[in-house]
Amino acid sequence: MSLRIEQQHCYFDTQTLHERLPASAVTIITDSAKAMSAVEIKGERIYITETEADALTVAGATDGRRHLKASGGDSVI
Repeated sequence: MSLRIEQQHCYFDTQTLHERLPASAVTIITDSAKAMSAVEIKGERIYITETEADALTVAGATDGRRHLKASGGDSVI
């Protein structure tokens, strides 16, 4: 997967998707099962790094991430 951000526009390139969107049309979500951030575009979930998620929010994307908290007693979180 490739993500490029230029002048508040996001370019997503995967094997099955090549999409250009204004950052304001993108919402970042948290996939709790995988503990990863992602965006959904045309029904496809694209996993992104936290650095990419932060860059998207700076460009104008909606930050819908949730902070996950570990439930195990030996967790450092």
